[in-house]
Amino acid sequence: MLVGHGWTDNIIPPFPVFCSQGRRKMAPTHVLRCCQRGLAWIPVIFIALVVCWSYYAYVVELCILTIPSIGEKCIYLVVFHLSFVMFVWSYWKTIFTRPANPSKEFCLPKSEKEQYEKEQRPETQQEILKRVATSLPLYTRTGAGAIRYCDRCQIIKPDRCHHCSACDMCVLKMDHHCPWVNNCVGFSNYKFFILFLTYSLVYCLFIAASVLQYFIKFWTNDLPESHAKFHVLFLFFVAAMFCISILSLFTYHLWLVGKNRSTIEAFRAPVFRNGPDKSGFSLGFSKNIAQVFGDQKKYWLLPVFTSQGDGLSFPTRLVTVDPEQPTECPQPGGLDKCAVEGPAEQTSPLSESQNHLLGKDYHSEEDHKERDFLKSDESEAITISIESES
Repeated sequence: MLVGHGWTDNIIPPFPVFCSQGRRKMAPTHVLRCCQRGLAWIPVIFIALVVCWSYYAYVVELCILTIPSIGEKCIYLVVFHLSFVMFVWSYWKTIFTRPANPSKEFCLPKSEKEQYEKEQRPETQQEILKRVATSLPLYTRTGAGAIRYCDRCQIIKPDRCHHCSACDMCVLKMDHHCPWVNNCVGFSNYKFFILFLTYSLVYCLFIAASVLQYFIKFWTNDLPESHAKFHVLFLFFVAAMFCISILSLFTYHLWLVGKNRSTIEAFRAPVFRNGPDKSGFSLGFSKNIAQVFGDQKKYWLLPVFTSQGDGLSFPTRLVTVDPEQPTECPQPGGLDKCAVEGPAEQTSPLSESQNHLLGKDYHSEEDHKERDFLKSDESEAITISIESES
């Protein structure tokens, strides 16, 4: 009715003007985000420049121009290039492997999502989340015992999943965001990160060990002055410095792999329905190693993805009683049956990865220990259950 009246143009601006204003408002945010993404690559570029210089200094200045023995040159060059290739390969995979994200099944259905957004009461919102989560393999909760939900990504968080503010996404089995690789370290690239630390340590140790004798000769002036002196001296200092820094990080992450914990879980224990438990995901040393590196040992040292599972659900080992799990099991199997059934609200079946990780070799040893423990002290109500997530 108002289309033909010219005075309406004073109220509603023309469509092109409206769009241009929107673009002007979005431009600063877009430019700032681009600048942040560009600056995030500075640590990676720095590492790349140091590696390129170390290659030139070792191959050209040390091996070709300084070492007189041909046999020694060949041995050093072969070992150096092997460690160099594996280091660059694992570093590349760690940087450019995209973090794994939760699947669509963890998103709220359209009707529940609209109801969740309209609802103002947290109690009612939790009821909506619990209703959706009944068909999902979830065992962990927030510190207050609520369903873990990401308002930013608008998804129910799977176990061990966390939102990375730097990547602005939820990452499966997130360990940490590493500025030296400009990427999140999580389920999809955690093995590559461990191998990156391994081969960078090997690379630096080999350089420091092979350069040491020539470092001493240049330092004591046993070798004539040349432009190679600076490269050899500085190469030893840089390799030794990186060795010390990488060794502590490498040792810490090996300990985490043996305990089946992420860096986040090491500082803040995952909260199950029965309370926090740092060892809730630990399956024993060998199973923990296999969960990251896989079953086939021939692929352990190669930066190819062999980690077990799908990153969405993980077998758990609960060392305290789950209040939602039945305390008595009528089946003759006793603890064996209870260990795999889980809580009543978990309705989805065990995934193939969970069945594989909780195999017979694991159950047989642990279940015998549990039976012996229960028989020795029937008066106490404490039980140890091994629970597989749905």
